[in-house]
Formats: sequence, C-alpha cells, structure tokens
Amino acid sequence: MIDLTDWFNEHRITEVECLVPDITGIPRGKIMPAQKFLHGGTPRLPESIFIQSVTGEYPEDPQDALTDPAIIDIKLTPDPTTVRLVPWAHEPTAQIIHDCHYADGTPVPIAPRQVLREVLALYTARGWKPVLAPELEFYLVGRNTDPDYPLVPPVGRSGRQETGRQSYSIDAVNEFDPLFEEMYDFCETQNLDLDTLIHEEGAAQVEINFLHGNPLDLADQVFLFKRTVREVALRHEIYATFMAKPMDREPGSAMHIHQSVVDAKTGENLFADAQGKPSALFRAYIGGLQKYVPAIMPIFAPNVNSYRRLTRFSNAPINLQWGHDNRTCGLRVPFGEPSAMRVENRVPGADANPYLAFAASLACGYLGMVEALEPTEPFRGSAYSQPYSLPRELSQALDRMAQNQPLTAILGAKLIDVFVAVKRLEYETYLRVISSWEREHLLLNV
Repeated sequence: MIDLTDWFNEHRITEVECLVPDITGIPRGKIMPAQKFLHGGTPRLPESIFIQSVTGEYPEDPQDALTDPAIIDIKLTPDPTTVRLVPWAHEPTAQIIHDCHYADGTPVPIAPRQVLREVLALYTARGWKPVLAPELEFYLVGRNTDPDYPLVPPVGRSGRQETGRQSYSIDAVNEFDPLFEEMYDFCETQNLDLDTLIHEEGAAQVEINFLHGNPLDLADQVFLFKRTVREVALRHEIYATFMAKPMDREPGSAMHIHQSVVDAKTGENLFADAQGKPSALFRAYIGGLQKYVPAIMPIFAPNVNSYRRLTRFSNAPINLQWGHDNRTCGLRVPFGEPSAMRVENRVPGADANPYLAFAASLACGYLGMVEALEPTEPFRGSAYSQPYSLPRELSQALDRMAQNQPLTAILGAKLIDVFVAVKRLEYETYLRVISSWEREHLLLNV
C-alpha cells in the first residue's frame, strides 16, 4: 500500500487534483493544497455530477428516482494506488482518482468506477480473473474554434497537411515526432503502460495499444491517457479528439477491447482447453457478447455521433459475427498461442467511458458463461456481406438498454436509469440543432 504522506514528501507535492470520472468519462473533482488533503481535507461533490450531460444539463427527475432531491454531497475517497504526478503542472502536483461514498460509507452505485468494481466481484466469486488489453484510436486535428467548420488534419513538421491513406506509415507518424515524444514522456511519468503506437487509416489518425492487465487499472490508465493526449496536443497548438467520427470521408475511432479469463489461483487461461483449442467457456463468452452487446450499445456507442462510425465497409463492425483473425467481424479472435487465447470486442468507440465499456463487455461475457450460451459458427469471408444486427441510432439503442433485465441486474438498475435519462436528454438536445447538411440540401429543394 502506498503511503500518501511519504509519496507527497518524496515528490514535494504542493497541490492535489482529486479526480472522479463521470458518466461520460469527463474528469470531475477538486484541486486542494497538499497539506489540507493530507490532514483531514476530505473533498466532497454533489451526487448530481453523475446525472450531468455532456452539454452540462440535467434530465428531469419528477419522481426523484435518479438522485436524492436534496442534492446531497458524496465523499471522495482517494485510491492511493492511482496517485501520479501531473507532468504538465508548473508546481509539483499530484493527481489521484477517487471512489465515491455516501455519508454512511456505502459506495455510490452510479459512479462508473464502482460499476466496474461490482462486475469484477462477480468474476472473483467464481474464481475467475478477467484480463483486458485496450486499443485506443484518436485523431490529431487542426485548431478549430468555430463548430460550424469541419475539422481538418493538422500541419506536420513538413509544413503540409496529411492527405490520402497512410495506414501503418512510419513517416506519417514522424510528422508529429515532437508531440509523440512529449506524450511518451508524460505517460512514463504517470506509469501508463503503453505498448505500441501505429498510424491508423485516417488522416492523422493514431492508435495506441496498452499492455494487458487488470481491468480497473487499465480503465484508470485510459481515463488518464485521454486527458494527457489532449493536454500534449494543446501544447503543440493542435487538438486531439476521441470523437467516434470526427470527419466525414475518414474512418471512425474505436476502443477495441481484447478480453480473456484466467483461473484466479493458477493463472491458467480458461479460454483454451487441454489441447490448446477454444474451450466451452470461451465459446460461451462469445455467445454472451453476441446475445447481449446489442442491448447495451449506448455504453459502447454513447453519443449521436457514435453511430456514424458503425457503417458498412468502414473498418468498423455492423454486426456481431465472430471469426478467427477477421477484422470485418464485431468479435475477432486473433491468432496466438493457447495461453493468449482471447476475443477482441471491436464494437466500442473511442468516445466510450472506459470504466463502463469494460464493465459492460465483461458483463455480457459473464452472462454467456453463466448461461452456457452457444455462439454461432465462426464466420469466414466479409461480415459486411451480412445484415446489420447492431442498433443504427442512439434513441433505438436506449430503448433496448432500458428493457434488458439480465444486464440491469448486473450493472445496477440505478445506473441504467441514470445513463438512459442522461443520454435521452442529450439526444433531445441534439434534435434541436439544425445541421449544415439540412440547410444545404433542404433549404431551397423541399
């Protein structure tokens, strides 16, 4: 266990950023003097931070079902294992991710970190230990202060914007070497376990792979990484965006989640049998993803923009076929040794809250194993030849999410109610906006 007093003294910390990931994945919290934090300065926030939409609004709650009508405070409890330096701060500053509790000490069930903890507890109770490895895509874009103008790729060190397809290009990555060098330095300071960096298909689109490990720790790392990349990009006079589909005619950005389950005592991969072949448990896990992912899509695709990514022939899935080393499928089984047998969930977008996305994916797989579900046969060829089986827009997806009882039982009725209410509010807010497409094609033609 880390002793925060010793850690603060070692790093001469003067300030502390007390962070809490909200429903959207936005960092909320307070900044405190280090000495006040160490000597009884328990930070508090209103419970209502978890029902705030990305636009800063709150859904109507006439029955007081979402949060306490008194707008009560919740206590922030630091997790010492998450303490890290803020590498871009001018003064020595610590950042610590906090859990949330009511005054009586019970956890706040709608805190995303707690939702993931509850799902992990289900695995622990059965002697299972899930292992994850996320792959996170994002775009670098030129500064854009007018939302009516489309985003464009930034200018690299050559003085030119990137055009065309530069998949896996080393030279295209080198265009932004100073930015990536600082990003790696900042990540190393924060002990973020990055694996590889590649240039993805889109213009100035990048993918970062994380080393596999504990789901809660990796959710923390993705949460902090997003914050870090945005900060580094600003220092280089550009933006980094994790929108699922930031530019038309360019592919969207995903957060692929590689998943396996090992025996908690022996560490043996339970997805491979004694002959090194996919086990019955593995097939059941895939069966659970196939059955339940469509019902929990708003967590994997939480915004109106998210569904623009999930289109045919776009390097993103449209259904939940599964196949061996088949990137057209929503569920891909990569080639590898039996000890590395795993499934890659390719549905989540880069805009998903990592805590909730990991919890939802693990919940789907858990239900598959508990119910001993049988998946379809592995698909060969292009899964784009098959019909859509994923929701095409947010409103339909929210209706399905609200009605699924098995997932509600695992993730919590209050979490589902809050998430659906917040996202319905965002959807209704979006419908009040008239787009440039509508003005262009409907103004004088209908």
